[in-house]
Amino acid sequence: MELIENKQIDEKIYIETLENGMKVIIIPKENTNKKYIVWGTKFGSIDNHFIDPVSGEEIQVPDGVAHYLEHKMFEQENGVDSLYKLQALGLDTNAYTTNDHTAYLFAGTENFYEGLDELMDFVQKPYFTDENVEKERGIIGQEIQRYDDEPVWSLYINAMKCLYKNNPITIDPAGTIETISHITKETLYSCYNTFYHPTNMIMCIAGNFKPEEIIEEIKKRLLKHDKEGEIKRFYPPYEDNINEKYKEKKMNVNMPIFMIGYRDFMQDMNKVKKDLAVKIIFNSVIGKCSKTYKSLYDEGLIMSELDCDFEFSDQYSHALFSGESKEAKKVYDIVINALQNEEITTEDFERSKKRIYGEIVTQYEDVEEVGRMFLSDSIKGINSLEYIDEISNITLEEIKDIKNKMFKADKSILSVVD
Repeated sequence: MELIENKQIDEKIYIETLENGMKVIIIPKENTNKKYIVWGTKFGSIDNHFIDPVSGEEIQVPDGVAHYLEHKMFEQENGVDSLYKLQALGLDTNAYTTNDHTAYLFAGTENFYEGLDELMDFVQKPYFTDENVEKERGIIGQEIQRYDDEPVWSLYINAMKCLYKNNPITIDPAGTIETISHITKETLYSCYNTFYHPTNMIMCIAGNFKPEEIIEEIKKRLLKHDKEGEIKRFYPPYEDNINEKYKEKKMNVNMPIFMIGYRDFMQDMNKVKKDLAVKIIFNSVIGKCSKTYKSLYDEGLIMSELDCDFEFSDQYSHALFSGESKEAKKVYDIVINALQNEEITTEDFERSKKRIYGEIVTQYEDVEEVGRMFLSDSIKGINSLEYIDEISNITLEEIKDIKNKMFKADKSILSVVD
């Protein structure tokens, strides 16, 4: 078992790759009774074109399959719904599908091993029939319609369609009413057998555990699998420019909302460093303590601090800033100008760096936050502790370089819902 230690924040992380290829990450937390586990597979909404490892056939599945599969995994052959069974144990249970992974999780203070029995049983034993797949179609269809009526989601999807033309990140993870109509039990079994192999899965556990003991408990519950090779996936060609500058959608909102996006074209740069740099640049230039924010607020153009996010994988990378305003285009012009032209001072840099360092360290105080963080980062090939090292070592010169390269007006877009 590999031990990775960061003495700066007094954290120890244990990592073991089992014989069947599955990675297990253990984050011991002695001063809590709460235990958390999240089991993820590298199968998200963007993974719709691949080689079936059994038949060797090239497969292209309908949009929304990863999310559909997530829904169906809880139903067992004996009629038990594992979601309700875990909840009956007093465990806070959930599952989710993102662009690049699907995950099943629970948290609680008691009945952890009973929960582990159920989690590892249903994730390893799918049960799909023509009848239960058809039954789920209406349920997911209603969910899709709810998302279609959600202004914040429409804002985000339109931002993705501005940033990219053919990239699958523009696809709603749940698919559409049309695409899910083509999903069958054979589709689900093909995706399960391809992507739910232990080699493609990561389990993160946080709480008061002895690493060697919990690893043995995991091994006892794993079904036997031979180690499998890398999954062959297909994605559209890299796009070297944004798709559209502006999208607007009319919806029933009390206050118009907007999202400003930037494509990241710096393919060779360290992803963790870019993520931190975007946050530092945001805090310094348009964050709540900045001159630009004060000007926007004083003029009544925004009512509260903007939200900032940097999303990335091997297939996409972009920075997003969002908020509310009756004059989104005016806010866009001011923000774009500030990000491109305003200098970051040493004082701004140090202040922003301390704030972000504090936000990172705070995540380690909660077992759910830290467990989900390690899974999400590990899916991207990152050890979360890298953020501590990078934030300590990043320089103002590096921040200025990233700012000058990433935040160019011709690489920016605006999505508005009003």
